[in-house]
Amino acid sequence: MSFNTFGHMFRVTTFGESHGVAIGCVVDGCPPLIELGAEDIQRDLDRRRPGQSRFTTQRQEADAVKILSGVMAHPETGVQVTTGTPIGLLIENTDQRSKDYSEIKDKFRPGHADFTYEAKYGLRDYRGGGRSSARETAMRVAAGAIARKVVPDIRVRGALVQMGPYKIDRDKWDWDEVARNPFFCPDRDKAAFFEEYLDGIRKKGSSIGAVIEVVAEGVPAGLGAPIYGKLDSDLAGAMMSINAVKGVEVGAGFGAAELSGEENADEMRTGNNGTRFLSNHAGGILGGISTGQPVVVRFAVKPTSSILTPRRTVDRSGAETEILTKGRHDPCVGIRAVPVGEAMMACVLADHFLRHRGQVGAR
Repeated sequence: MSFNTFGHMFRVTTFGESHGVAIGCVVDGCPPLIELGAEDIQRDLDRRRPGQSRFTTQRQEADAVKILSGVMAHPETGVQVTTGTPIGLLIENTDQRSKDYSEIKDKFRPGHADFTYEAKYGLRDYRGGGRSSARETAMRVAAGAIARKVVPDIRVRGALVQMGPYKIDRDKWDWDEVARNPFFCPDRDKAAFFEEYLDGIRKKGSSIGAVIEVVAEGVPAGLGAPIYGKLDSDLAGAMMSINAVKGVEVGAGFGAAELSGEENADEMRTGNNGTRFLSNHAGGILGGISTGQPVVVRFAVKPTSSILTPRRTVDRSGAETEILTKGRHDPCVGIRAVPVGEAMMACVLADHFLRHRGQVGAR
């Protein structure tokens, strides 16, 4: 009943706290003989790593991953490959500043999990939030890098498509642009706008929310299962499990409520490679099963709750008081949520790929 594990065939268990000695995870169910080195995982971790621009927390963590188990040099080629046994990963925490939180250890931060963790467990780790901290998501990204290896024909990419009330111009979408700006934004002009916009919010000690879109291309038709094993329900649960996420939609999502039946139906025709769809309002999933189209998921990330503006709260004794949170925090935590969303998409798809293969075989 610990609920620190997700997935069925491809299972990921994370451990560790924001201000503990280290964070880590165990990835179980990864097939054997997949080439895997620390550098394969580090590439994705470096995209999420804090302190890379003034628009993210200035906590300086190298996020250098160590593979503790589950790989070995192949006896014939010498290349490091997975063995089929649990893969243990570890990242040491090197830049904790727990003293930043000593003044608020008895106060509940509004918008944080302080009150609910104490209500459930009778205590909480006030040092940066403990398990509720976004620090935990580094291990999801590490697991996602392994998941990508399980489904190498599927390409998973994410982008920030909205910050506060400001949305990108989809006619200017350029995937190459995502790597050129600190916001993972596919619209160059909007990225330039976000720079000035977020600077103003950051200098005020405040924060803002964002919407992230994750797209998986090359997903074969048939992944997922009816009713209780739906691909979209697992994706929704995976995205909602990310810290600070408050909403998820697939395909047209909530926008589908504004469409007529004629507009929403993804019409079909026969193409050179079989059935083709004329639109993708379903986001690549029908009846909980992938259609072969790109799988499209968006999620909304709330503003970072740690802000410098005093907020009303209560302390552990129930006394009314005020609080402001010092320390190093993201003015828009949605920025670093992009690689996390990608990782969760990859993990779910790897899990469903293995489940599908286990049920119907390789077809």
